Amino acid sequence: MYRIRSTLLFTTANVVIVDGDSQTLKPLAVVLYVAEFIRKRLIGKVWITSPQWDFVSTDDTDSFCAKTFHGTLSFTTSTRPVPGFQDFLQTLKPKKSLAHFLCFFYKHVFRCCSNLKIKTCKHCTGEEKLEILPQIVFEMEMSDVSYRIYNGLYAVAHALNAIYTSRPKRMLNRDTGKPLNFEPWQNPPGSTCVESCRVGHSKTVREGKAICCYDCTLCPDDMISNQTDAAHCVKCPEDQYPNKNQDQCIPKQTAFLNYEEPLGIGLVSIAFSFTAMTVMVILIFLKNWNTPIVKANNQNLTCILLSSILLCYLSSLLFLGKPSKVSCLLRQSAFGIIFSVAVSCVLAKTATVVLAFMATQPGNRMRKCLGKKVAHSIVLSCSLIQVGICTVWLYTSPPFPDVDMHSQTEHIIVECNEGSIIMLYSVLGYVGFLALTSFTVAFLARKLPDTFNEAKSITFSMLVFCSVWVSFIPAYLSTKGKDVVAVEVFAILASNTGLLTCIFLPKCYVIVLKPDLNSKQLLTEKRSN
Repeated sequence: MYRIRSTLLFTTANVVIVDGDSQTLKPLAVVLYVAEFIRKRLIGKVWITSPQWDFVSTDDTDSFCAKTFHGTLSFTTSTRPVPGFQDFLQTLKPKKSLAHFLCFFYKHVFRCCSNLKIKTCKHCTGEEKLEILPQIVFEMEMSDVSYRIYNGLYAVAHALNAIYTSRPKRMLNRDTGKPLNFEPWQNPPGSTCVESCRVGHSKTVREGKAICCYDCTLCPDDMISNQTDAAHCVKCPEDQYPNKNQDQCIPKQTAFLNYEEPLGIGLVSIAFSFTAMTVMVILIFLKNWNTPIVKANNQNLTCILLSSILLCYLSSLLFLGKPSKVSCLLRQSAFGIIFSVAVSCVLAKTATVVLAFMATQPGNRMRKCLGKKVAHSIVLSCSLIQVGICTVWLYTSPPFPDVDMHSQTEHIIVECNEGSIIMLYSVLGYVGFLALTSFTVAFLARKLPDTFNEAKSITFSMLVFCSVWVSFIPAYLSTKGKDVVAVEVFAILASNTGLLTCIFLPKCYVIVLKPDLNSKQLLTEKRSN
């Protein structure tokens, strides 16, 4: 009270809000009386009090209280009358059956006793009326406080009803041994008592039944409940997942296609095996550089194609391991450009075969110059178009490392976000367009007569290439997590191996095992025939 008095005496506020009950009324009134009528410090203040204060008093000693709080604004809540309650109170008179209670009540509020032989209490005149009592002493209506009390009692009544309902209706009396019948206040039809729902479950109230009738429902896959009789299941954070019992959230582990796991080891082994095979083919061709089978269809294109195949095998390694900013930027663009160069070389080789039979004279030097210029132009122009697409992609919406929280329940997938899926499909679509064009041209030129006609092997290699990438599209769209990376790496290795084996293995077979077929004499004889 000393702190309150100091605050009130020295405050500069014009509006004072006081929240308290009637017990604080008298001490505060004394403080305000002294402050206002002696020190003149609180003149002109506006006082706002809570509805629990009632300034109607029957005590004459509190007359200065009304003067002190004259002009106070007191906000109250809406009340509702209880039907018949006032009539009941008006007829209520003190009787001996209620002597102890009513005597205490009348003596406390009216300071009198009626028809009771109590020397310490004066007799009531009969004019005492309950409605003249202050609301804080005795309420005649249903106020906000009494309404909350009413709701509390109502809730207790329903709880007791539920307890009696859930018990067996026939119980034995401990004294007599006879059965006792417990009749609930309201017996809900079909209501039964169930055991407590275990952790990992939640309560589901049966439709049209009492609140005590419920089923225990298992929480959904991504939710838990860690307490019995849970009303609702709780969803785990994005970086956690429920345990087997669905009563606890467990942190997710990060996952990516690692070199050390079996799938990663298998793909790396395949990539290095075919890389070594490509190096062997390059060495064989370099050793037999001046033989007819190597010179056929442009040696430079053969060298560029083998180099591209070698780089394609190595580029597949960019897809393995934990994604980083550099690997995400390079892997799709590097793969797209290198594959475009390889397929452009195949297209240029096919065009060389076709151009060789368009010249009227087999030994014409113009045919040789024309063939080289066209082949180099095809490789350069087709490759530059893919370089342009990748440049636009990396400039406008480059790939970046990202995490996938939702594909797998127990893992956070670390992956590369492609930035723009349209640009990714543009890169793959352009490679597919080059492959389809090479297949069409090679198929048309497959029956042209020549000693070392590559059209047949190119046709078959492009058929394998297109089949792999056509199968890749549904597999890519249907897989999730790190399996997406595995599908793409497998497609790169399979299509690249199709180019290597279908185009170069027949030539290596002739060079290594049938060297007599790789001679100028045989070539001259076939041309003469």
